[in-house]
Amino acid sequence: MSDTDVASLAELLHETALRHGAFEEAAPPHDWWDWYAAYMRARENGSTADEASSAADRYMAEVKHVVVAAPDTPADAG
Repeated sequence: MSDTDVASLAELLHETALRHGAFEEAAPPHDWWDWYAAYMRARENGSTADEASSAADRYMAEVKHVVVAAPDTPADAG
């Protein structure tokens, strides 16, 4: 593995950690590496960061049964 490969992987891991934060705050207990793996695979396959986050969220819900509840809607909304 070249220094460039290591630097690219480190950059992707850092991005993944930052993107995982929102899921981590809202999700029930889960294994972080499952979300990371789904996110990183999506990014490696050409997805944008937003698309990869959505893909990782879907993976967690559909495969690992870790679902983030939608935020509560204020009572006076609408």
